[in-house]
Amino acid sequence: MQTDAYLGLKYNDHSFSRVTDVLAVEEMLSISINKVPFTITMRTPGAESELVRGLLYSEQIYTDPVTHPVTEVCSFNELGYVTSVNVVIPHEKLQKAFAGKRSLVSVSSCGICGKTELDITPGPQLVSEKELLQPEAVADMFTEMSKHQNAFNISGGCHAAAAFTISGQLLSVQEDIGRHNAVDKVIGSLLLQRRLHLAKCLVVSGRISYEIVSKTYFAGIRYLAAVSAPSTMAVDYCKQTGITLLAFCRNRYFTIYANPAGIDIG
Repeated sequence: MQTDAYLGLKYNDHSFSRVTDVLAVEEMLSISINKVPFTITMRTPGAESELVRGLLYSEQIYTDPVTHPVTEVCSFNELGYVTSVNVVIPHEKLQKAFAGKRSLVSVSSCGICGKTELDITPGPQLVSEKELLQPEAVADMFTEMSKHQNAFNISGGCHAAAAFTISGQLLSVQEDIGRHNAVDKVIGSLLLQRRLHLAKCLVVSGRISYEIVSKTYFAGIRYLAAVSAPSTMAVDYCKQTGITLLAFCRNRYFTIYANPAGIDIG
């Protein structure tokens, strides 16, 4: 369950009234690797396998796109939500990034909280697509994503991320109270379906900061678009890695901040 009803006291024009509002659920998930604590992330319950698979891949902990590690559910809370999992990964397949493992809580609003190290050195640029992204397709992708934002429509408190082909075919859409969690769930779902190689465009419902760009890059996705603003580091990192970055994507307009050559501008 992604939402739950809560009572509130609403003030409006000099008077109070009792209301029942639907809120997005936020619960902790403790993730261990080979029974070694890795991180505690605050997220919207559901799609735990996708979240964990995408998180470990996008953070370069386990980078095999074909063989999926075993994820063991270790505990539930009194509401039935999964609260801890253990991922079984052969030691020889763990990447060196695990040496800089998280040791603190990663809150739902921050994808890099709890990290003990942060490497922002860009790798090689992503290969340019032979087919350019059509500007008219951008609004269509956001419209398609919005059709699946059930938790947001009910509560107003969930972010969404969706992956598309270069022609605008929807591959995966996920919601979560955390922007980065929604992206990890999309990446994880594509990996589990063995469809990540088809994903060329990632659209997100919030702002774009460094961690969203980093996850997009390591997933090999060439285009990143958002409803809201990018940060300066997000723009710089996109320029360095070859990601075409679009922001303020609303009502059939957008602004290109990095690598405009990826868009068919006529």
